[in-house]
Amino acid sequence: MNLNDMAKEVHQNAVEHGWWEKDIHFGSLVALMHSELSEALEEFRNHKPNVYYKCGYCTEGGCYFDDINKPPCGEEAEKAYIKPEGIAIELADCIIRILDYCGKENIDIEEAIRIKHEYNKTRPYRHGGKQI
Repeated sequence: MNLNDMAKEVHQNAVEHGWWEKDIHFGSLVALMHSELSEALEEFRNHKPNVYYKCGYCTEGGCYFDDINKPPCGEEAEKAYIKPEGIAIELADCIIRILDYCGKENIDIEEAIRIKHEYNKTRPYRHGGKQI
């Protein structure tokens, strides 16, 4: 699946789940995109892995596990509702929000990325001279 098809699918899912019942101000959408990046930063600052899971089996608010560390509550957690968490998941959330908007506005995000990437290839080394 390409990014434009993914944008249509992501937006359709958002519509079906009620997120577009009323129009959302562009500034609010950007703030939501930014909030996902902030959540990724917090996961990094808390030394969390790229992907881990929160189970819905435990009554104590859920336990956490990943591919290396199995659920402390036992095998039943793997059958229960589990929510993916972590740095990669928050980055994915940001991309999903961006694709949702692209799907709504029928933006050809693949072409936009291609145009910008080609332009970036023409820029001088560390253009602007600023530090990261």
